[in-house]
Amino acid sequence: MPPPVTTPGGAPDSAGHHCPADGGENQDGPLWSAGSLDEKSTVYWTQSDLVLKTTQPLTSLTVEIRIMQTGGAKSTGTWQTLPSGDFTVTVQETGGALVYRWVLKPGLTVPAGTHEFAVQFNNGPGVRSAAGDGYRVDAQGPGGSASVRGGFVPTR
Repeated sequence: MPPPVTTPGGAPDSAGHHCPADGGENQDGPLWSAGSLDEKSTVYWTQSDLVLKTTQPLTSLTVEIRIMQTGGAKSTGTWQTLPSGDFTVTVQETGGALVYRWVLKPGLTVPAGTHEFAVQFNNGPGVRSAAGDGYRVDAQGPGGSASVRGGFVPTR
């Protein structure tokens, strides 16, 4: 498997995957990802968007988005462009973060293409920084396993 490719300034994490320093884009084998804050986010409410592209069908997919708890962040929902019935979706608060997780149900396949996953939450009081927020995607397909991870960059 070729080494992961990342934008300048990225650094490997403990598993050897590259994490863009500023969110940015990330690639590993057939997976490419980019995280951003939705332009409709406000001081009171945020939507964090993850675009995931795959050049191969995926027989296993886990998407995890972690939103650091900065005092009062509360989940208001999730959505994805793939069929909602294809995933088990959970949201829980653990380790000082809201953890959103999509797990592809056994026997199903994600087609090659571009897919989006989004989380929505009310912010606590004051302006909230997304600096500690991040995502991780683990997938399996005909070419083996691949993982991408990164953060969320502002769109404005």
